[in-house]
Amino acid sequence: MSPYAWLMIVPLVIAAAYLALLFMVQRSILFPMPPEVPAGPPPGTEDVRVAYEGGEAYGIYLAPIDATGTAPLLMFMHGNGELADYWAEEFDTARRWGVGVLLVEYPGYGRATGSPSEKSITESVIALYDWAAKEPRVDATKIVAYGRSLGGGAAVRLAINRPVAAMILESTFTSVADFAARFGAPGALIRDRFDNRTSLSRYRGSLLILHGRQDTIVPFAHGQELATLVPGAQFVELPCGHNDCPREWRRIESFLEWSGVLRH
Repeated sequence: MSPYAWLMIVPLVIAAAYLALLFMVQRSILFPMPPEVPAGPPPGTEDVRVAYEGGEAYGIYLAPIDATGTAPLLMFMHGNGELADYWAEEFDTARRWGVGVLLVEYPGYGRATGSPSEKSITESVIALYDWAAKEPRVDATKIVAYGRSLGGGAAVRLAINRPVAAMILESTFTSVADFAARFGAPGALIRDRFDNRTSLSRYRGSLLILHGRQDTIVPFAHGQELATLVPGAQFVELPCGHNDCPREWRRIESFLEWSGVLRH
């Protein structure tokens, strides 16, 4: 074989090896689970475990503060390097409005069984929704999907499979394939696409999008594009990045009132 042939073959072999490696390790990159696992749920909360055909869904339920009867519910889906446990105290503000909170845990994360993937996360989120819709403490007509970062993909999957009263997306991407393109990976290699761009084009409910102008992980333009896909979507620009944004509770409360979820 001539030296010129090797000059052509070696780059192809390197590229093929890179793509094969990327295919194998992409889930460890997309789902970097925190190593620490709390022994039990945060104080004042309760475990929710729901068996479904593909496994067991796990979440943490936080009841409304000083509320009786049925109440609206925020189903919160966290970012990829987090645990549901991290968010228990963060939602005290919403609970004071008389809203319950269900912190969704992803398969394989924390105390949840299974392994994370787009399919398993979608199945788990739907199973938890179905539990909530039958739970006497929850107003099934006022379940809100709230996703942050990767959780935005889970929230969108839920909203196109089950009726939600409203949806909130924070620091959410258009699709995983858009990230892969930045690393030279073709979309065909992506195992967990979370194609929010395509899915949101089918959603016609109330939508609030929050996105940091200085976000270097999920570019600001992703949030802007998602907002254009749903007529009447509310878009809020935040003066922060990806992991340093304070909760915009005032805007969220106003949005939930506008959506008919809250009645003050």
